[in-house]
Amino acid sequence: MEIPRGNSREDIKARRQIIKDYYAIWCGEHPDKKVWNKSLKANIHVKFQSINETVGHAALSYESTAAVLNLSEVLSHAVLSGTLPKKYNNKNQKPYSKMLLLRWNSCRVIVGLQKSTGEYVQYYVGSEKK
Repeated sequence: MEIPRGNSREDIKARRQIIKDYYAIWCGEHPDKKVWNKSLKANIHVKFQSINETVGHAALSYESTAAVLNLSEVLSHAVLSGTLPKKYNNKNQKPYSKMLLLRWNSCRVIVGLQKSTGEYVQYYVGSEKK
């Protein structure tokens, strides 16, 4: 699959569609929508919000889109790097008690610890490069 490298509106729109299509295939192959992470010693769950956040942000760059296309590897091998301050004015981060930053190769993963269930939920997958 060829990922557009430019920054035009058409390129970003094409990358958004690539990410959406990839998540649809990934969810079909992983009906439980979770991957075991070695560093956290827990499953990282992929939910609707995971897809929305990643589509919205990762599509802005070629590198981040490419990172999403390795979702299973990134989620399973990413190593805990630290915590991130929660954005309290962000309604999408409200369900999480804390946000964790994980890294693998040149990829970064932001995972939220969900208050209500105690599950680790993928919040964002992308590249270190902006």
